[in-house]
Order: sequence, then C-alpha cells, then structure tokens
Amino acid sequence: MNTVTVSASRRYDIQIGSGLLETLGAVCQSVCPGRAAALIADDNVDRLYGGQAADSLRRAGFSVSKFVFPNGEGSKNLAVLGDALEFLAERGLTRADLVVALGGGVTGDLGGFAASVYQRGIRFVQVPTTLLAMIDSSVGGKTAVNLAHGKNLAGSFYQPSAVLCDHSLLATLSPEIYADGVAEAVKYGAAFDCELFSAFSKGDASQKIEWVITRCVELKRGLVERDERDAGERQLLNFGHTAGHAIERLSGYAVTHGHAVAAGMAIVSRAAWRLGFSDENTAPPLERILKGHRLPVSCPYDAAALAKAALSDKKRAGDTITLVLPKAVGNCVLYPMPTHKLESFFALGLAPG
Repeated sequence: MNTVTVSASRRYDIQIGSGLLETLGAVCQSVCPGRAAALIADDNVDRLYGGQAADSLRRAGFSVSKFVFPNGEGSKNLAVLGDALEFLAERGLTRADLVVALGGGVTGDLGGFAASVYQRGIRFVQVPTTLLAMIDSSVGGKTAVNLAHGKNLAGSFYQPSAVLCDHSLLATLSPEIYADGVAEAVKYGAAFDCELFSAFSKGDASQKIEWVITRCVELKRGLVERDERDAGERQLLNFGHTAGHAIERLSGYAVTHGHAVAAGMAIVSRAAWRLGFSDENTAPPLERILKGHRLPVSCPYDAAALAKAALSDKKRAGDTITLVLPKAVGNCVLYPMPTHKLESFFALGLAPG
C-alpha cells in the first residue's frame, strides 16, 4: 500500500492499495468524532459494493444510512443534489458526522458538494471505484454539479478528510469505463511526466496500476498544494478538457468524460503543432496510445459547434479563454486565447492529414 498526504486547507491522506474497502470503517473512525455516516452511491456501485462498505462502517460503530441515485452523468444535477441534502437532514446528520462518497466521479462530485453545503460543511470521505476517480476527481477538493448551460458550473472547493483508493475494485469496470481512466492517466503523462507517458507507450502501465495511480496522485497533489483554488498552475490539469467538455455537452453526455478528453487532447495537440506553438509534434505518439486503448482521437462535431459549446467553460474570463497546449511530451503550458480565435484553432485540430 502507498500513502500520499495532501497538505491543503485540510490535511488528509490518500491510501492506495488492494483490499482497502474492508478498512473503510477504521479510516472513517480515525477522522470523524461522530457516529452517523451517510453512504452516497449510484445504483450500480451500491449493488456491487454498498453492502461491504456499510458493513465495514457498522463494525467501526457507525449507524449507516444510504442515499442511492440512478447511475450516469444525468444525475449530476441540482435536483439530485437537493434530494441528497434533504436525505441528510431527514436522517439527522450533524456537523460531527460524515458523508462517504462511494463511486466514480459523478458520486464524488455530488457527494462532496452535498457535504460542503450541508450545515455549511461536514466531513466526507472519498472512496473512488473507477480509475478516473482514483487518479483525478477524488483528489483536490473540487466538487460540483452540472447546469443546463455547462459542466460543473455549480460547485465548491472542499477537501475530503480521507481518500481510499482500492484498486481491486477496478476488476468490475467495463473496458469502456476503465479506458476513461486511462485517458486521464495519459493526460498526466502528456502534460507533466515523460516516464508515465513512456509506460503507456510501452503498453505495460496496466501491469503496474498501483504505481500509475500513485504517480498521478503525487502529480496532482503538488498542483493542489501550490494552487488549491485553481487560479493558475492547477489549470494545467485541464489539458484536453476545454474541447472535451464541449464534446460531452454536444453529445448530451452520451460521450463519457475520459473519451471526450482523449479526443480533446488529440485535437488540441494537432492544432498546437499546426499553429507553430509546439516544439515537437506530440500528436502522433499521443494518438498511438489513445487508439491502442480504443479511445477516440476525433469527434463528429465541427469547429463552430465546439467553439460555441466551449464558451460556457469555467476557464473563460470575459473575451479570453485559457487553453492548455503542449510544448513537448511532459511539458504543457497555459495559453490565454481570445474567444473569437477559438473556432479557427479547433478547425486546425480537426483538419485531416
């Protein structure tokens, strides 16, 4: 097992290993003085792991109530958030108690946001069950729900009290959902770490998944500690996300986050090279990795549609939007771009050849 400690507005440990779900109750006992725990999970994860998680909490002395919602990005909205908050109030949770978010990114974002605003903030523990959530959304304290006008437009910065990454849970993921996490892990390599990128190039990353998760978490830990509220350097984690979020929204979230980000990274890498911004053409090696994991490197939407959808992105400030562009493998930089140039930029990335 590996432990990564994050020292942000709340200091907490991220435990990474196999078979850790059994220790959930003990971990929660160590960070929470109360004796009530609300377990938040979608219906798929509850069926697979809800009983095991609840049993571990009860063994540690917690009374457990479960809020279960329909799986999918469509549940990450204000209505389900309201239902979760009413559930916490009905069960009589206090500031001494805690929320346990058991699931993927939707659950972590929804459960974390609910914990951040219920009684102005109660403790919560992240138990990510997907690769994407383990390496990205469970770390760093970003919580949110989607609005009709865009992804993650209502949310808060609220750090968990602990994160438990049990990678044995990845065995029940479909290949498509696992690939979502691969896309985010490749992002870390492409943006920050040549060794991590090389592991995916060689095709042996899945054989050392604990190292992959730990390395991604370490990279994100550093960014969070230096820029907790996403005002500067932490925005580098958005490589591929401006185009990716636009693809998600245009598809009505039928395209999952990791698949959309994969396409977004490829589009941006091609455009950066053709614009003369990059020192090396990062698109070919990136595309080989993505295609090798059956991830997309293009999308069915034109540049005008992508640009219009991207105007709702949180990284827009007035008439400027901040993109993350690759200079070379392992080296991305922030690039403020006037919004009126975004369509032509995307057109460069979408052009064949």
